[in-house]
Amino acid sequence: MKSLWRAQEEKMEAGPIDLTLKKVHWDVIVIGAGMAGILIAYQLKEQGRRVLVLEANTIASGQTERTTAKITSQHGCKYSSLIKKVGKEKARLYAQANEAAIKEYERLIKKYKIDCQFERVTAYLYSRKEEEKLRNEIRAAKEVGIDAFFTKETQLPFPVVGAVGFRHQAQFSPLIFLQYIAAQLEVLEHTKVIGIKDHQVMTNASVFSADKIVVAAHYPFLNIPGFYFLRQHQERSYVLALSGCERIQGMYYGIDEDGLSFRQAGEHLLLGGSGHRTGIHHEKCAYENLWQKARKYYPECREAYRWSAQDCMPHDGIPFIGRYSYFTPDLYVATGFQKWGMTSSMVAAMILRDEICEREHPYGKVFSPQRMNVRVSIGNLLCDVGMSMEGLIKGIVPQGPGRCAHLGCGLTWNPDENSWDCPCHGSRYDENGRLLDNPSKRNLKNMKVEKKEEL
Repeated sequence: MKSLWRAQEEKMEAGPIDLTLKKVHWDVIVIGAGMAGILIAYQLKEQGRRVLVLEANTIASGQTERTTAKITSQHGCKYSSLIKKVGKEKARLYAQANEAAIKEYERLIKKYKIDCQFERVTAYLYSRKEEEKLRNEIRAAKEVGIDAFFTKETQLPFPVVGAVGFRHQAQFSPLIFLQYIAAQLEVLEHTKVIGIKDHQVMTNASVFSADKIVVAAHYPFLNIPGFYFLRQHQERSYVLALSGCERIQGMYYGIDEDGLSFRQAGEHLLLGGSGHRTGIHHEKCAYENLWQKARKYYPECREAYRWSAQDCMPHDGIPFIGRYSYFTPDLYVATGFQKWGMTSSMVAAMILRDEICEREHPYGKVFSPQRMNVRVSIGNLLCDVGMSMEGLIKGIVPQGPGRCAHLGCGLTWNPDENSWDCPCHGSRYDENGRLLDNPSKRNLKNMKVEKKEEL
């Protein structure tokens, strides 16, 4: 389903590239041409590095076009959680990293005079019943240096017990922005990476070599080393772009179990929510659930677009940005952005720019994939292991199309997206078995599927 952002942008084209350059040895190869991959490549090119971006499909064809495009340091009740888990200092650095990302977006937009609807707005974290939780978050935000405030006055179509506001956050049209940045780079589209060995990247087209390699393909597709499939899971969320609604100022994110996301995007109101773990089927369709709420709060509204996103959720709530593993000094990764991919993409670009250029970045240790906090991660890890075991057992006597091509878990039909989803690690396939989302690297084999209308 086409998103509002895809409808807005013109056909994105990468900078001109001579196909004979396939035989060139590059300083850096970046795998993935979404927001993270393009920004990483751009930051490295600014440092004089020769960079090639490889993309299995087309620029921004993955999660980037499915975002709500909020650029913010407000990530749910993040700071009260981080202070408890990793301490005030690391929570402070996390906040600073995301605030720096907002400023860097603004710098690039001004530099290239990009008309991408960028505007500074206030981001609100709201609840209809958890006032104390909000007040804890505002205290934590202030402790880490964020100019936050509490209010009970919002532009939401229902009453709330309160909201936490972060001033000077931002929103934009991501694909319009990205087409300007991608035009500065050398990108090979329709070039699927099938393996990495030492300093070589094997693709469906050729073999490329580089001093450094960055995996920015949303979910890392190399199981070993790194073991990212044991360190995060994937969740889906859904968005409706509505016309005929009263305009709102600012961005809103609900912390309640059934909380919704709101932001204005030109003439459209973006309404998001109905999230769930990938591969877990819910009786009520997510889009229908959102539409019912839309009609309740905005009776005259009309649906213009609908789309869904998939987010990598690390166990400790912090993205993985840095070296892929202890054993791969020239291989890097950017993943685990949760629901804040736009901001985290820029954080990743700034950190990896410095690390690859052999400079220590002040925020690098906070996001390092080599961090280890068993106490923080153990609960989520055990939950994920349980989900994986259930999925593997389901895969022994598979239904529908059979087992996921990643690690063999049984698949679940998602009627909202007409897709087969893996509850273990989030790989997704269309109704014909074609791969939609990694970490799987290939289509389903010998698939014969009848669409399950009863679901």
